[in-house]
Amino acid sequence: MPAHQFFFRRRVEFADTDVAGIVHFSNFFRYMESCEHAFYRSLGFSVHDFRPRPDADPIGWPRVHASADYRLPLFFEEEVEIELLIEEVRSKTIHYFFRFWKHPDEPEKKCLAATGRFTVVCVSFDTETRRMKGVAIPDEVREKIETAPRELLEN
Repeated sequence: MPAHQFFFRRRVEFADTDVAGIVHFSNFFRYMESCEHAFYRSLGFSVHDFRPRPDADPIGWPRVHASADYRLPLFFEEEVEIELLIEEVRSKTIHYFFRFWKHPDEPEKKCLAATGRFTVVCVSFDTETRRMKGVAIPDEVREKIETAPRELLEN
């Protein structure tokens, strides 16, 4: 069954925070990227796989859009659950939607700390020129992912 949702947990590290002990806004992008990488590994792929492929150039997934909206702070040593949802799949791009959940194990306290989005494009790498070119998402990837149901994508 193709995947449309993935959950990833992490603890806020001291190096992620500012002087007030709150996660610096830029680290939400690192967290989203870590979640995306874990999602790919769960499917048996790598987001940065330059192994030679017998039938094509190596592929990668650079970001062409990234955004985040913040609602509540995350603090040093808090555990956060990052939810990845596939918002849309096109011929060459995948649009991800992320939610950051505070207190993920306490139903009465669980709340949304932030949301974010990535758009990634599938590219091939010419090993001689080191140039990237947008290409169709390989069938081996497309067969393992699908767009999340609309009701899951509502904030």
